[in-house]
Amino acid sequence: MTKFDGLKIESKKLPSLKRKTVDTSPTGLIKTESLQPENSLPLVIQPAIKGVSLVSWANNNREFFEAQLLKYGGILFRNFNINGVSEFEQFIKNVSPNLLEYNERSSPRSCVTGNIYTSTDYRADQSIFLHNENSYQQTWPLKIFFFCITPAQQGGATTIADTRKVFARIDPNIRERFIKSGVMYVRNFGHGFGLPWQTVFQSQDKNVVEEYCRRNGIETEWKDNDCLKTRAIRQAVARHPHTGEMLWFNHLAFFNISTLETEIREALLAEFTEENLPHNTYYGDGSPIEIKFLDELREAYRQETIPVFWQQEDILMLDNMLVAHGRTPFVGLREIVVGMSEPTSNKNI
Repeated sequence: MTKFDGLKIESKKLPSLKRKTVDTSPTGLIKTESLQPENSLPLVIQPAIKGVSLVSWANNNREFFEAQLLKYGGILFRNFNINGVSEFEQFIKNVSPNLLEYNERSSPRSCVTGNIYTSTDYRADQSIFLHNENSYQQTWPLKIFFFCITPAQQGGATTIADTRKVFARIDPNIRERFIKSGVMYVRNFGHGFGLPWQTVFQSQDKNVVEEYCRRNGIETEWKDNDCLKTRAIRQAVARHPHTGEMLWFNHLAFFNISTLETEIREALLAEFTEENLPHNTYYGDGSPIEIKFLDELREAYRQETIPVFWQQEDILMLDNMLVAHGRTPFVGLREIVVGMSEPTSNKNI
């Protein structure tokens, strides 16, 4: 017999109490799967139980998801309750400190807060070709993060592609030529198309711009009417600093005039001579790149393209060297914000 508050209760009638254990191992609070059965990229991580804080979990399990990021190239965090841009920013700071300012700009963005920016503000009816963020620069972010505030009503997928696989698809003879020559990026500012140099370099002072360019291996040429022409020779292929894998890592196709959609390309060529185009790419010695080679490069990307259709509060984390990204056209409001971290250069490789 057992006494409880003065009552006598048969012991055999008492339920047996068992302590419920919660698995707090790196994989105990989350579950993983592929976004598409046929593709391992991106790895999808979701909470296994209600109430899991992504910020806390990621902060406590950095080694686990860093290993997954190097393996897969990209991780999509889905179905966590993310409390807006502020929590997205905190997530980045916890897992990959040193959020980077968007310098030497090539696309229109708006600052949201601190070093969190809108995704590229291109027209909704235009696609954005696959590229690795800032690979045309001397220094680039090793990681890039995207957060979905509002998914598009239709379309608007962020496209991604594994640059290890893109590299493997390219004819070895083409790869070898670009490995030897590099890529020359030619940009013209001040003609009314594209970003002005004051926005690109975040300064009104020509001396400041020239000093930045000198430090970063960019040749400058000032022209009439406050116009600026720059040339820079960068790598076409890079070795990942942690995995040692060879990657197709550049803006070669993205910046080439032939990659633009027909309407935009024809408008630019009607307005400018080739040497005065807002941007274009060449072999490192300045000679033109054959269209048949550019077509092959674009096809290699196309074969590896995977669309990620957004859900509200998704976070997509990419290794910016292992995975290129782009965008499909869309209908309706689409709000995606971006943060970049971990400055990397050829000195780190």
